[in-house]
Amino acid sequence: MPEVILAGAAGRIEARYTQGKTENAPIALILHPHPKAGGHMNNPVTVQLFHLFMTRGFSVLRFNFRGVGKSQGEFDAGIGELADAATALDWLQAKNPTAAQFWVAGYSFGAYIGMQLLMRRPETDGFISVSPPTNAYDFSFLAPCPASGLFVNGANDSVVPPSEVDRVVAKLRSQKGIVIDHELVPDATHFWMDQLPEIEQRVGSYLDKRLSNA
Repeated sequence: MPEVILAGAAGRIEARYTQGKTENAPIALILHPHPKAGGHMNNPVTVQLFHLFMTRGFSVLRFNFRGVGKSQGEFDAGIGELADAATALDWLQAKNPTAAQFWVAGYSFGAYIGMQLLMRRPETDGFISVSPPTNAYDFSFLAPCPASGLFVNGANDSVVPPSEVDRVVAKLRSQKGIVIDHELVPDATHFWMDQLPEIEQRVGSYLDKRLSNA
C-alpha cells in the first residue's frame, strides 16, 4: 500500500493510498480518532474502514492528522485537522477527477471531522460515522445534512453514551431529502476491541446496499 506525502498547511501530511481499478472508481477519505488519545491512521477501526471501501473498488486515502506519525505540525483542536482533511480530499479529487462518487468515513474524533467536512463539500454522496463523539462536540452544524449515511455505535460505549448518538440521529432523521441509517451494536464499546467483525458486517452491508442502488 503506497505511502504518499501531501503538502498541508502545517507541513507534510503522511498518508496511505490505494487506487481503484476503474477509470471512474468512486473515492473515499478515511479519518482516524483523536490524536491526543493515541489516534492514528493505523488504528484497527480506521484500517477496517479503509479495507471495506478498497474491496468495493474505491480509490481510498487515509492519513495522519497534523502532529501524528510523520505528519508535521501540532494538534489544533479540530480546526487544523479539518483543514488537513480538506487538503487530503483536494488531493484525492485531483487524482480522481472522474470519480463516480465521494464518501467520507471516520471513527470517533475522525467522525466529527468527517461530518464537518461533508458540510463544506456538498458533492458528498455518503458517510460512515463510527462512534461519533456527539457528547464532546456540538453536531448542530448538521443543518441541513447534505448526504445520507450510516451511524454505528456500541451499546456499551462508556465514552459516548448511546443516548447522545440517538439524539443526533433523531434530529437528522427529521430532515427531508436524506436517509440516516443507525446501527447500535450489542456488547460493543467505544473501542471495538473484539467487535471488528461487527464493523465489517454492518458497514459492509450498508455500502453494498447503497452501491447497488447507485
